[in-house]
Amino acid sequence: MRLLVVEDNEQLAELLTKGLQAAGYETDVLSTLEEASTVLRTTFYAALILDLGLPDGDGLALLRELRHRDNPIPVIVLTARGGLHDRVQGLRSGADDYLVKPFALEELLARLEAQLRRPGQLLGSSLRIANLEFDTRNRQASIDDQPQVLSARETAVLELLMRSKGRVVSKKQVEDHIFGHSGEVASNAIEVYVHRLRKQLSERGAKVQVHTIRGVGYLIAEEK
Repeated sequence: MRLLVVEDNEQLAELLTKGLQAAGYETDVLSTLEEASTVLRTTFYAALILDLGLPDGDGLALLRELRHRDNPIPVIVLTARGGLHDRVQGLRSGADDYLVKPFALEELLARLEAQLRRPGQLLGSSLRIANLEFDTRNRQASIDDQPQVLSARETAVLELLMRSKGRVVSKKQVEDHIFGHSGEVASNAIEVYVHRLRKQLSERGAKVQVHTIRGVGYLIAEEK
């Protein structure tokens, strides 16, 4: 599952990346509000780890923007601002948790897991369309309650599509979800993974269809 870290301190960003990756998370790292705002409009992330003191402004501005857009992404604020007023302001601006620097990586991981266990988040919940179910904790797809073996990237595509049930997911969103916003991707890579997923689901009896909306993206829906 992919996280976004917005932190302009290169050394801390590197330490966070290594620690999160060791815990099994994929991470993208950005250092400005502008970059983060742009990426969060097109890319699905499991959670956001947000510094407040950024080169182009206060991270609370990004937080308020996200909540104004009704973006429910869990946000953990990391900051040196440890006063009661600062913590209250962060939480009232839409933060889900608030961690004061310096902090222990183990505590950040525990707080992150707690956020992802909340109802509707990535841990401890499942998604279902017809006879296809996706367990978001174990990242396991099942058809008629029978577990299915899919590749890591097919699984990532399926998860994104099922989380966007009833909505078209753009090719760029799929690309960023699999490879990250800065990954180099072959021109037909996304089509290949979507084709493979569609074939696997069809052959195994899933009563769903993955539609290609030309020039727009992809949509998963119950088979009619």
